Amino acid sequence: MTERRHYTRIIFANDAVLSNGHYNWTVKLIDLSLNGALISHPDQVLPSQLNHQDSFNLTFTLPQSDNVSVQMSVKIVHVEPEVLGLRCEKMDIDSATHLRRIVELNMASEDLLMRELEHLIEQKI
Repeated sequence: MTERRHYTRIIFANDAVLSNGHYNWTVKLIDLSLNGALISHPDQVLPSQLNHQDSFNLTFTLPQSDNVSVQMSVKIVHVEPEVLGLRCEKMDIDSATHLRRIVELNMASEDLLMRELEHLIEQKI
C-alpha cells in the first residue's frame, strides 16, 4: 500500500531535542512539515525508550533568531536505522505560527500552503 503524503516536507537541517519526560536526546532535524518531522536516530537510546505508544516532545530553536523555539508533542510513526518519522499531535499557537511561517517561506505556492492548512484543520477536528 502506498502512503499518500498530504503535507510538503521542507528540508530544515537543525539541532533539536527529543524528550519523553525522563530522557532528553540531542537529534538532528532533517525535514519538517505542518504535520511532523523527520529526525536523526538519537544516539545512545535503548529501543525500549522509544515506545510508539508514548508521546514525546520535540523542541528546536530557529536559526538566526533571538532564541525563538518551536515545541511540539509528537508520536513516532516510523523507525528506520538512521531516522525517526514523527507525527505532530499538538503544539502551542506560537509554535504553530512559527512552523507555518517556515513552511510558507519554503513553498512555491501560497495556494498549496492554504490547502495543507485546511487539510490539517480537518484532520485535527
